[in-house]
Amino acid sequence: MTEYLAGHLSWGAVAALVGLIAGTVLGLAARLGDFCTLGALESALYGGDQRRLRLWGVVLAVAILATQAGAAAGWIDLGETYYHRVAWLPVASIVGGLTFGYGMALAGNCGFGALVRLGSGDLRAMVIVFILAISGFVALSGPLAPIRDRLFPQVDTDSPQSFEASFQRLDLPFSAFVALVVVGLLVWALSHPGLRASRRSVLWGAAAGLAVAFSFAGTSWVARESLGAVVVEGPSFVAAVGRALLWLMTASGGGLGYTVGAVFGITLGSFIGSVWRGLFRWEACEDPRELGRQIGGAALMGIGGVVAMGCSIGQGVSAVAALAWSGPVTLAAIALGAWFGLRQLIESFQPE
Repeated sequence: MTEYLAGHLSWGAVAALVGLIAGTVLGLAARLGDFCTLGALESALYGGDQRRLRLWGVVLAVAILATQAGAAAGWIDLGETYYHRVAWLPVASIVGGLTFGYGMALAGNCGFGALVRLGSGDLRAMVIVFILAISGFVALSGPLAPIRDRLFPQVDTDSPQSFEASFQRLDLPFSAFVALVVVGLLVWALSHPGLRASRRSVLWGAAAGLAVAFSFAGTSWVARESLGAVVVEGPSFVAAVGRALLWLMTASGGGLGYTVGAVFGITLGSFIGSVWRGLFRWEACEDPRELGRQIGGAALMGIGGVVAMGCSIGQGVSAVAALAWSGPVTLAAIALGAWFGLRQLIESFQPE
């Protein structure tokens, strides 16, 4: 199989295929299982319904269990992910996470959610996707890059930035910690009657978690077979969106790879799921003020996501699945920033 792939596809194309498969599953999970970051927070904080928030417990539990099992079996090389290779800077996780979360509330979606909505026919999401991509690259390698690099340097390290490394140094059983976290998340999730009653959501939440582990395993395999030509990575949708647009415009611009496939996979999965449920419809923005707010939010998400080295999916799911130190801290900061943004928006719409 290796010889066949090497003879017919570039390694970047093979990695893109891994991303396409994983992205399609995630897009389906969003549309068929109601997996959404901002939607979960809105429903829990202001709708009195924690079902979508508790679904995150299923996603994270399955992602952690499958990813750590794959790493233990030698199928996943977590040490080669940037979650472990780049020295963790707590202030970057906090500042970037808060900025991303606040921008997510203003935009009404994270990068993942915008791609899902785009696949459902929402043309407003296209604006969010474009601005997110541009602002992300402005902070990653554009005019703001020197400032970002000075304030929040991303420095390679030989010391894994993970809970596993901490447990090894303390000579504590890491497997017991993984089991405790997984069981705790599942108990928290499935103790909610509404979620238990929605088998479809639970199954698609589990599928989303498996898609993250599949991404790590697939890119690990391609990285080994290609002798390092491809990096090991999981789903993340800030810089990835910019790379996908660059590739779409130039067929180069960083080249075809996992992230490009994942971005298009999300949109494809959402389209399929929306058509299946009869939810696909064209929508556009009729309120200029709303559009301006969404553009501003998307710009903040792009900058914040680059500073935090990931979005609500990249840090909130992929980094947590890798049990990197940055994951829980960034996810908490994103949630706090989103809460503040949602509260501000709701208060601004209250009648005087």
